[in-house]
Amino acid sequence: MSDIDAITGGATDASRRHFLEAAAAMGMAVMAGPSLAQTNQAKRPGADVILYNGRIQTMAGGQVVSAIALKDGFVQAVGTDADIAKLGDSRTQRIDLDGRRAIPGLTDSHMHVIRGGLNYNMELRWDGVRSLGAALEMLRTQARNTPPPQWVRVVGGWNEFQFDEKRMPTLKELNEAAPDTPVFVLNLYNQAFLNKAALRAAGYTRDTPQPPGAIIERDSSGEPTGLLLAEPNAFVLYNTLAKGPKLSPEDQLNSTLHFMREENRLGVTSVGDAGGGFQNYPDDYAIIDKLAKDNQLTVRIAYNLFPQKAKEELSDFQRWARMGKPGDGTDMYRLNGAGEMLAFSAADFEDFVFPRPEMPPSMEADMEGIVRFLAGNGWPWRMHATYNETVSRALDVFEKVHRDHPIDKLGWFFDHCETVTPQNLERIKKLGGGIAVQNRMSMQGEYFIRRYGLKATAETPPVKRMLDMGIPVSLGTDATRVNSYNPWQALYWLVSGRTIGGTVLYPEERRLDRLAALRLMTVDGSWFSRETGKKGVLKPGAFADVAVLDKDFFTVPEDQIQDITSVLTVVAGKVVHGSGRYQPLAPPLPPASPSWSPVKTFGGYQSRKVSLGANADKRYQYAAMCACSSACGVHAHDHAYASAAAAPTSDPAAFWGALGCNCYV
Repeated sequence: MSDIDAITGGATDASRRHFLEAAAAMGMAVMAGPSLAQTNQAKRPGADVILYNGRIQTMAGGQVVSAIALKDGFVQAVGTDADIAKLGDSRTQRIDLDGRRAIPGLTDSHMHVIRGGLNYNMELRWDGVRSLGAALEMLRTQARNTPPPQWVRVVGGWNEFQFDEKRMPTLKELNEAAPDTPVFVLNLYNQAFLNKAALRAAGYTRDTPQPPGAIIERDSSGEPTGLLLAEPNAFVLYNTLAKGPKLSPEDQLNSTLHFMREENRLGVTSVGDAGGGFQNYPDDYAIIDKLAKDNQLTVRIAYNLFPQKAKEELSDFQRWARMGKPGDGTDMYRLNGAGEMLAFSAADFEDFVFPRPEMPPSMEADMEGIVRFLAGNGWPWRMHATYNETVSRALDVFEKVHRDHPIDKLGWFFDHCETVTPQNLERIKKLGGGIAVQNRMSMQGEYFIRRYGLKATAETPPVKRMLDMGIPVSLGTDATRVNSYNPWQALYWLVSGRTIGGTVLYPEERRLDRLAALRLMTVDGSWFSRETGKKGVLKPGAFADVAVLDKDFFTVPEDQIQDITSVLTVVAGKVVHGSGRYQPLAPPLPPASPSWSPVKTFGGYQSRKVSLGANADKRYQYAAMCACSSACGVHAHDHAYASAAAAPTSDPAAFWGALGCNCYV
């Protein structure tokens, strides 16, 4: 029997469920999956883990089973409770799903998890916050917590339409909230707000010249106001953010662990990392390399390499090709190819506030040598392309190279493609390419409508048309700067056709049903990392990556899709996240560092379940801190849920204080 079975007297005993619930409520350190020794288990026939009494959507067609056996990091078998139970032995960990929906772990095919991990612990996330007043209160609190010379950074993942107030913060509000601490607030890749302290820290004065392709707004006397506009070049936003202090290597490692666990909390088990500005290879990969070598990764990462300097892109790719080749690494961490930037002259940033940028005449010449080198050396690539005009010019280059170096079996793909036309979709299909789409329109849909109108919006991007044509399509977020990392917002967008602010973008016939949408973040996403049949599906021989959901994705009211989380996440057959009754099964996290980290106070994505403006809400006193700093011995790791309960937990004096919760502030 497993550790918990030994305590509770068997996996099918109802008392076991009661014990787990009580243990979670009291914060008992009941460890199972992660504590099981993996040595000398290859020879034993019994399953390592059995999940049973669930509704497990295998994504092998429409198959739903009640049980699954996991062995040596892979799926051993799926089937009925009775059949799968026979595969266990005395050392099998058996976990009752209590009728919950389980799915293959989600794959976010385009995000920036490596860069995001290095910075997560020093970023204040407004993702999910539904009140600007609450967002500003978070900022005030963090400004008090942040020591000099550190900044308070709100780095993407939000827009004004998610707030009840339907507006941006003002510079006056930021200066009042933090008169002395530098504050940098990034709104997508459109603009950034800096308070006066941040202007001083960044060195912006009346003598600072206007950067190319951007605007530093100035007052009547010529002094910078604190507003930076990407018109349309976002590099001024990148460059300004890079002026702030970095975390120490020790804190970056801790930060990456916390960000991966946050992804696990949302059911994500695999990521396609698209590189990014100021993410130099190999220097800025040292932390993730170490975690991979130490077997501490809790998400699978297939990473692409992104050149860092214009006109030197080819030399970067040539240097990297001497260091390795796509596929190098392990099932948990490996090189996937080039991109998402191939040539800086082809970077059409998705700023729908401003007109479409015109790519320079040198774009094709800049790209051709790069694409020839990649194709000739068997390197697949991903290419950022927002607008059809950029897609069309890139395809001219791809078709030219294809005549000499066939690329139709390479596994290359475009990212984004919001305005791609049917004609260019045909060209992509003919060249064997794919398209990784993201829910950027859920953040920028209102801007797009204002500029281009509702008719143009109806197929931006034309996801259903792509699928009908048989083009490989996957779904991601493009987090953490231009979008939230919450994958359920992306799925909500495809199913509902709405923005995060509720604006309808797509007619019903252009939306996807829930199973079709889920495929893009599970089984269909595996093509983009060349893992078809191994990832995103629960069948014998596939990766043992599972997310058990708190609400049933297939039956929950549509608006609640964006609020789904995972109560139990398994990666490579090991529990990496648990909440509520499953919390004791997950390995503990070290406290978030540094001590002033916003993660210690606020956590990450802010659930809509809690009204952040309510007087009775004590979320910030005891919500995020449990896993991140104090591992409260009374309330386990689900304080936000407990604090919203009717009684007696909602009475601070009678419950929180009476039991002496050590996370209560």
